[in-house]
Amino acid sequence: MSEAVNETAADILIVDDDPEIRMLLANSLGNQGYRVHTAAGAREMDRILAQTSIDLVMLDVMMPGEDGLSICRRIAQGDGPAVIMLSALGDEPDRILGLELGAGHYLSKPCSPREILAHVRAALRQRRSAVTQERHRVLGFAGWRIDLASHELTDPDGVLVDLTDGEFAVLRAFVERPRRVLTREALLEAARGPDSEAFDRAIDVQVSRLRRKLKAQSDEIIRTVRNEGYLFCPQVRAA
Repeated sequence: MSEAVNETAADILIVDDDPEIRMLLANSLGNQGYRVHTAAGAREMDRILAQTSIDLVMLDVMMPGEDGLSICRRIAQGDGPAVIMLSALGDEPDRILGLELGAGHYLSKPCSPREILAHVRAALRQRRSAVTQERHRVLGFAGWRIDLASHELTDPDGVLVDLTDGEFAVLRAFVERPRRVLTREALLEAARGPDSEAFDRAIDVQVSRLRRKLKAQSDEIIRTVRNEGYLFCPQVRAA
């Protein structure tokens, strides 16, 4: 899960096969200060999600190829972005199904810009609250433990490992997105946070230092994916 959501700087992804609706929503939300991305379908959405830390997805239900309900089910399986379903299918069974699949909100078309904005703000507040709670978790991977609240990392023998702010931020980005290829740009964006001065060196340098401290000179924990970025290999669980 990403950094706590600053509403005015949130990244919103609009997924709708209707270009006019995409444009109208993008313009409306962009005028409110949000960073807006658009996709015409599931494939384009997946590409954007892999490259950008998205806080909220506005998702149409009826689309060619993979429909919105299937997409919502996929997104809800992990610590993904908040989801608002936006559809002409406004009957009660459709709304209930969308909510049961993981959508936080379900809006029936047509709806006013004020209503959309109210739901967007509510969804981002809920996500911010969830992220704050998530930070108190202690996570484990390959015998290591990382405390997201105290910024402490302990090795499999229980020894505390000293990390710089930059190294910890990069490691946190990895453990929050395990077993998924992260580009250098996406990793930098995910790890940056408010202390951007911690990132005056290249991500590659931070990763190299992390590998040494994790005693992972091989690619057992952090794997380099050629021409793509990095993959955090271990499974990550609550410790």
